[in-house]
Amino acid sequence: MIVITAPTGNIGRRLLPLLLDSAPARGEELRVIVRDPGRLAAPVRERVEVVTGSHGDPAVVDRAFDGADAVFWLVPPDSSRAPDDGYRGFTRPAAKALAAHRVGHVVGVSALGRGTPVAARAGLVTASLAVDDLIAETGVAYRALANPSFFENLLEEAGSIRERGCFTDVVDAERKAPLVAVADIAAVAAGLLLDRSWTGTGSVPVLGPRDLSPNDLARIMTEQLGRPVRYERQTFDDLRAALVGHGLDREFVDGVVDMKRAKDDGLDAGVTRTPDTATPTTFEDWAARTLGPVVLS
Repeated sequence: MIVITAPTGNIGRRLLPLLLDSAPARGEELRVIVRDPGRLAAPVRERVEVVTGSHGDPAVVDRAFDGADAVFWLVPPDSSRAPDDGYRGFTRPAAKALAAHRVGHVVGVSALGRGTPVAARAGLVTASLAVDDLIAETGVAYRALANPSFFENLLEEAGSIRERGCFTDVVDAERKAPLVAVADIAAVAAGLLLDRSWTGTGSVPVLGPRDLSPNDLARIMTEQLGRPVRYERQTFDDLRAALVGHGLDREFVDGVVDMKRAKDDGLDAGVTRTPDTATPTTFEDWAARTLGPVVLS
């Protein structure tokens, strides 16, 4: 039995089809935790066991983890809560249920940065790394998917790219860093969940095919979209003001700003890319297939 949390999210909705393709042939059953089962496609609902509710709810995870052999764990960011409460606080009921039901293996969505000088002051990333520690302390075999920023974050900039020909961030225009497509994260997670020959605890970096700077992204988007795209660097003060203006919890806002500052200080640069940590989807391909239809529609 494999349990999938957040099956309708960015990663989960790509992970679930991969497991549906392979798990039954291996004798694996699938169970999902979802607030709104209606967001699952009808053919999917027919092939999985559904536990309705939040995976931050003690009663829900107690029911969902009963009989489970493996769990895919993802903490949904909650902009109404302080980072520690939103990450570690959200995970505490699950950690208790993992231990109580003696779940064998957990694959969690985490972040790069562990062991770097800025890991302790990286806001949301620091909170995510604390979740890894909390789960590892339960005694399960645990693999944290150590991810950089996602290509998909740029979808939030689609309107600005369409209307103004620019996207914004706070990092230096020439700072190169790994970036990854969420589909590649899902593929790595599926592999770990289906082949549970691994033991102990550790991180699995998921680094994409190469490091890219904001200026690199602008150049590639210009080529793939067929229109000029430029990068516009935002100040940390402007970022903070914009997030507060949207009504986000102020401690959560601090967490976002601290994470962005840490990324500009090299948070994601602590792991060397190897054939085992690289993933296949290029930004060129993603921009053409995913961003292009949104910007050019």
